Amino acid sequence: MNTAQALIACAGLAAACMAPAAGAADYPDRPVKVIVAFSPGGTTDTLTRSVTNTLTQKLGQPFVVENKPGAGGNIGTEYVVRAAPDGHTLIVNSVGPIAVNPSLNKLPYNPLTDLVPMVQIATVPNVLVVPPSSPAKDIQGFLKYVKTASQLNYSSTGVGTSSHLSSYMLMDELKVKATHIPYKGADAVNDLLAGRIDFMFATIPSVIGHIRSGKLRALAVSTSQRSATLPDLPTIAESGYPGFDAGSWFGFFGPKGTPQQVVDLVNREVNASLPALNEQMLREGAEPVGGTPAQFASFIKGEHDKWAVLVKKFDPQAH
Repeated sequence: MNTAQALIACAGLAAACMAPAAGAADYPDRPVKVIVAFSPGGTTDTLTRSVTNTLTQKLGQPFVVENKPGAGGNIGTEYVVRAAPDGHTLIVNSVGPIAVNPSLNKLPYNPLTDLVPMVQIATVPNVLVVPPSSPAKDIQGFLKYVKTASQLNYSSTGVGTSSHLSSYMLMDELKVKATHIPYKGADAVNDLLAGRIDFMFATIPSVIGHIRSGKLRALAVSTSQRSATLPDLPTIAESGYPGFDAGSWFGFFGPKGTPQQVVDLVNREVNASLPALNEQMLREGAEPVGGTPAQFASFIKGEHDKWAVLVKKFDPQAH
């Protein structure tokens, strides 16, 4: 059992032993809107729908997913920041809008203080993928290819996302120039499939079907550890660039001021749902986490601090 699975098991046991928080019996008393700040079909959307299906069944009200993509996740994030803090408008968000964008952009809000972390759903490695027409057959071939190519471009799910920063960081390591083409979300994969994009770092769940069908070629993962879903793929770190580590993560948030009993209820129910989703998530490339709101908040603080240093160093807005 890995650390994440142990954390889920402990959280699930604690949830089973806890009595409902005072006042939580009245929540939700109407449908709950769950915002995804990226387009349908991407990893955030897929994970959100898996968990909200379970919440709908267990809590007796629809948890309705609504996609609000754009501006690297900022549009959907700000929508929830401005929403009434009654627990009926939530967001499942990721590393870019929460931990990167505060350092990357001048925002009219602060996701670190204007949103309440409820529970982490999963961590997800990024995988370096190329179309089958690419001359790069493996990671070493890719590293040689990009150093000699006359023109390169790469797609991402938006400026400042983990998808973008993974590619930018690798190009910076290689001292190679490449044109960044940002998309609103899952659309980033479409041009890659058509061969109009040279490469992309994508979350594993968003491309695992294309990898298995042979429509995309997977070369390496961006995290410091290999993926349990694609264990034969090397990491960038072990391919000659030690210290390279850039992954994605996802979790539930509510607007600042969301009642603690609502936070605790969502946390408890998501933790209770993760063991049943464990096999599905691992098969699709996500690694379930769970845990308490405090653990999630501490994790986010560490992620923000890490990315703040990198954004200042790399200035990815210029690429």
